[in-house]
Amino acid sequence: MEYLDFELPIKELEDQLDKCQIIGQESNVDVTDTCKQIEKKLEETKKKIYKNLTAWQRVQLSRHPNRPYTMDYVRALCGETFLELFGDRAFKDDKAMIGGLGKIGGQSFMIIGQQKGYNTKTRQYRNFGMANPEGYRKALRLMKMAEKFGIPVVSFIDTPGAYPGLEAEERGQGEAIARNILEMIRLKVPVIAVIVGEGASGGALGIGVGDKVYMMENTWYSVISPESCSSILWKSWDYKEQAAEALKLTSTDMKKQKLVDDVIPEPLGGAHFDRETAFRNVEQYILKGFNELKDLSTDKLVTRRMDKYSKMGEFKE
Repeated sequence: MEYLDFELPIKELEDQLDKCQIIGQESNVDVTDTCKQIEKKLEETKKKIYKNLTAWQRVQLSRHPNRPYTMDYVRALCGETFLELFGDRAFKDDKAMIGGLGKIGGQSFMIIGQQKGYNTKTRQYRNFGMANPEGYRKALRLMKMAEKFGIPVVSFIDTPGAYPGLEAEERGQGEAIARNILEMIRLKVPVIAVIVGEGASGGALGIGVGDKVYMMENTWYSVISPESCSSILWKSWDYKEQAAEALKLTSTDMKKQKLVDDVIPEPLGGAHFDRETAFRNVEQYILKGFNELKDLSTDKLVTRRMDKYSKMGEFKE
């Protein structure tokens, strides 16, 4: 397990607990009471740290290298029922954007999402979760296929943004994202979006327009990353913590502003500390959202979705 800077007190206590248990195993000394005291202090420290996280610390947790990625959720929720589909039928297959058919709780879904890599080789292969235009066009192709056969859509969002390279711009990155937003607004099947990691800018919005949009507790969703915001406003990344607070990008802030529908709780310490609980929570919210949407007529579904996004950004003095 890797630890972030603010998690180091937890690491120290866990190391102490390991040493205490080893001493008990290798000698005749009874260390039961000592271990219990360390365990109690460890639990208290975890609660103190994770119940008072700053916006920047939640951003760090969303990027934790041990955190489950999209394919982890797909494998856990769909098992062997997942059938991956490839290509945008125009240019090539984008490895940063995955998609396919799978069953969650016995219900068929078209699943799309951004996928990051686990090590240097796979991060390059997945382009760090930053999709090119062909990735968004693949996602749209699969969503239109789902619409044709009356299959609901689930999207998992985890990206630092759409790929900003020259070749992506040449192939129409902006148009691809804008086209997805337009088509998702009027898609004639239920759409459920879940932010499982980073939700940055148009890269997230390109598959993020849904009837139900859920954020996991330790994720963020914003028009720009804290580092980029800091570099624009202060010409330095040194103010990223301040930028994170100002952007109101946490799940709590987004729910308060009515920009997402609900927050999916995570295990103490984050999704990476107890993956099974995280997977179970996500599954429950997806099925709950689908059950609320499945009986709506097509016209009602699209009208409600349009109204939902039309009202965003309204404020009264």
